[in-house]
Amino acid sequence: MTLQSIIMRQPDDWHTHLREQEMLNFALPHTASQFYRALLMPNLKKPVTTAIAVTEYQSQVDSLLLKNPPGKLFEPHYALFLQETTSVEEVYRCTKLPNVRGFKYYPSRATTNSDHGVKDLLVLDNILAAIAESNSVLLLHGEVVSAYVDPFDREKLFIQQILPVIMRRHPTLKIVMEHITTRTSVDFILSQKGRVHATITPHHLLLDRRAIFNNGIHPHFYCLPLLQRNEDKNALIMAATSGLPWFFAGTDSAPHAISAKETSCGCAGIFNTPVALSIYADIFERVGKLYALEDFLSKHGALFYELPMNKTMIELQKKPWNVPSVYEFGVEKVVPLCSGEVASWQLVA
Repeated sequence: MTLQSIIMRQPDDWHTHLREQEMLNFALPHTASQFYRALLMPNLKKPVTTAIAVTEYQSQVDSLLLKNPPGKLFEPHYALFLQETTSVEEVYRCTKLPNVRGFKYYPSRATTNSDHGVKDLLVLDNILAAIAESNSVLLLHGEVVSAYVDPFDREKLFIQQILPVIMRRHPTLKIVMEHITTRTSVDFILSQKGRVHATITPHHLLLDRRAIFNNGIHPHFYCLPLLQRNEDKNALIMAATSGLPWFFAGTDSAPHAISAKETSCGCAGIFNTPVALSIYADIFERVGKLYALEDFLSKHGALFYELPMNKTMIELQKKPWNVPSVYEFGVEKVVPLCSGEVASWQLVA
């Protein structure tokens, strides 16, 4: 008999993009209505690079939550955008702020709003030492970015060339490989047996790179890091559903207006928040691992970040619903993942 309902602890999203200004106003309610905690990425148009900037962003989010309460408990969490000019003093200032969970490494020009990122992670030894000493976390956009590197090989090369060096130099540093995409990453994390953790997105579990080129170019499937081969997708499914605590949910939901996606130089990012829980549940159901869904969504991340387990319970029902083709905000529109399709699971209000 097919399971028709799951009651579980409310999930957390340990990697999402809510942006700022009008887009923040649009994206925040979607996340807050489904997740108990969410780790908000700091690559805004003006990146969150100081403790003062973190506090200002916290104030923006808190103000919106007060104006439009989500109806459920919701805790936003934050990260600092690392630069080569980041100081050790700034690291310690940020670790004293409430709900700051880590420090985000973006390779310069690797993805949206990352122009001010780091060109060489290996020059940040003193910063990484301070992060380790403060028991905080290094959050990695793990790619080698170069005009000479095949974009589909960026993550693999980072695993092979950069990450082992960082780990040797800083053996106590807590590390999360964000939004992993490859079998290479899965195999490496398995080999480390808890030394490195990873978030996995719904779109990298659902799609492989063929989706981008199926009967034409599909800009709404363009994300960074890129969708990879089917064999990589299958490795991610194995990892996410394994029950191992080294893997947990991070949607990497990244909304962009249609006008920014359907253009000659479209933005990278997939808005998946409305369907994230449905996709995760569907993937786990397909491989017969629904019993492991709560651990992946609600427990593993909290354990890693040394936070209490969520007490709020939610129910997912096996009840088809029609995903909107677009969501409107102001005069703009956003196309969600699974636009116009039928999703299998839904959160009971």
